[in-house]
Amino acid sequence: MPSTDARELSEESLQLLRRQAHRLRHHMEMPWIKIAEIVGVSLTTMMAWVRRYHLSSPTLGEVSSLKRGRRYGEKRTLEPAQEEDLHQTVLHETPAALGLGHALWSRAAVQQAIEVKFGLKMPISTVGEYLRRWGCTPQRPVQRAQEQDDQALQRWLDEVYPKLHQRAQAEGAEIHWVDETAVRQDTAWVRGFAPAGHTPELRHRVNWSHLTVISALSNQGHVHFALHEGSINAERFIEFLQQLMGEASGRTIFLIVDNLRVHHAKKVQDWLAKPDHHARPHRVVLSATVLARAQPGRVDQPRSENPSAPGRPAQV
Repeated sequence: MPSTDARELSEESLQLLRRQAHRLRHHMEMPWIKIAEIVGVSLTTMMAWVRRYHLSSPTLGEVSSLKRGRRYGEKRTLEPAQEEDLHQTVLHETPAALGLGHALWSRAAVQQAIEVKFGLKMPISTVGEYLRRWGCTPQRPVQRAQEQDDQALQRWLDEVYPKLHQRAQAEGAEIHWVDETAVRQDTAWVRGFAPAGHTPELRHRVNWSHLTVISALSNQGHVHFALHEGSINAERFIEFLQQLMGEASGRTIFLIVDNLRVHHAKKVQDWLAKPDHHARPHRVVLSATVLARAQPGRVDQPRSENPSAPGRPAQV
């Protein structure tokens, strides 16, 4: 009968044939060539089984197939310790820490880092394999201000805000988190399908038009917002505060803002300092915080604390 390619058989079938060959040899005392014909494999394959699984021995041992291919981590360019070192560098450092001219980690940046750290020249495709193995994917970065002070942020969260929250509860006030963000057309982020080699074209004006959204998110989850063409200035900020006061139902508002210049503008301070502001049944209490860019529906990284705001919120 014609022989079967053993590579096309399942692992269960292979183990069954090897046990059958062992029984035919030791129970029926058949020659190997005859056994090969019965089990349907070539004599070359049969003799390979005899040597690998010791079929000539009266006692049959393990007949499982050996795993094909390289073992995990075998034949890699980097040693395990080097790979772990590089992985930690990509996770916790920036290319600038190694003196590389890249803002973020790319395949080219990692390739240069390997040469700097280990003196190895690795193909760019192999660099991509390491990054995929680590679960790294190309992503757009979130923005984070260089002036951010993590310790100041933690102090504000641990010391200042609990007092502010306690005071708001005692006075029956509402706490609102306020910030502004620009909304504009940005065709650079649009993606669409097109035939390979034919990049789609999206025409747009050279001068972008944009809106600015100013929003306030209360601790109860209520959102107030207003849209303006162009940027937010002191007049628009005051207008938003007036509208917010009108919806406060006579309650005091504790307004948490970041260090945007508009929030501390002289016009805003003069408006808050007017005598009739304190006589109103509802007033605004501004608290400068270390938080920045925290729009409703979006949370980004914080910014450094305003040195002019020493902890207790300024009531005016």
